[in-house]
Amino acid sequence: MTNQRLEDFHTQFIADLKSKDRSESTIIAYGKDISQLLEHLSKTGITSLDGISIEKLEEFKAALEQNNYTPKSISRKINSIRTFFKYLVSQKAITENPSEKLSHPKFETKPPRVLSEMEYRALRDVSRSDIRLYSIVELLLQTGIRIGELTRLATKDIRETKDGKYKYLQIESFASHPERKVPLNSSALAAINEYLKIRPKTDNNTLFVTKTGNPLLVRNIRTSIDRAFEKAGITYSKVNDLRNTFIAHHLAHGVSLVTVSRLVGHKRLSTTEKYLDLIKKDENGNQQKLEAL
Repeated sequence: MTNQRLEDFHTQFIADLKSKDRSESTIIAYGKDISQLLEHLSKTGITSLDGISIEKLEEFKAALEQNNYTPKSISRKINSIRTFFKYLVSQKAITENPSEKLSHPKFETKPPRVLSEMEYRALRDVSRSDIRLYSIVELLLQTGIRIGELTRLATKDIRETKDGKYKYLQIESFASHPERKVPLNSSALAAINEYLKIRPKTDNNTLFVTKTGNPLLVRNIRTSIDRAFEKAGITYSKVNDLRNTFIAHHLAHGVSLVTVSRLVGHKRLSTTEKYLDLIKKDENGNQQKLEAL
């Protein structure tokens, strides 16, 4: 153990995450979680690594439970704590990792939400009056890319194969996600082309921009789509459900697990496999094909 202040390690930990190109949302979440842990430890007189034990971490977990944090939120904070202590081990600040024995609370994981045909048609309908929003909705539905990937798209990322047979999105590598190519169908291309006609002229190469030419942020897109969900009468849905819908529909139409997994950038095939349970089956046990997007 070392007597170096925990706050210093916290600062170094965040800098390390940034150097590894972790997403902004991940860095913010980890930063807040570790700050909360250090604040709790400080109240018990612990400001350095000396004195931190599994018992102290369990006390922090119990305090979260007493303050009505959900099991899912507590589990996420435990992941942050484990990542922090793994970093400390890697830096030889500690030799043993006390967080390894910190158990996750049990909670039920809800299955991915997939929009019905009526829902995604309604979402499209209410978005049509806003060309930029419609283009965003269509691109998310037709490609299954992540919202963060969409905000990082540049105009140059809309590309065409050398033989000119089709156009695709070049998704650049980011954080732990490798680069990949995602084909664009006619619906996605039409929506993008309509948006490009009204896109503000700017020196910024980001594909989706504000009226003043600044890059559109993730929170801007979430807010716009949440409003569209509300206007369309779609409840209990989030932006990521457009990605879920893309995955489920392609699997239902016979696209292989490996292909879908590669298209959406899943690290593990098992992540894609869980969507198979969402595909309805008929009385003979055969998978029913969902209406095409």
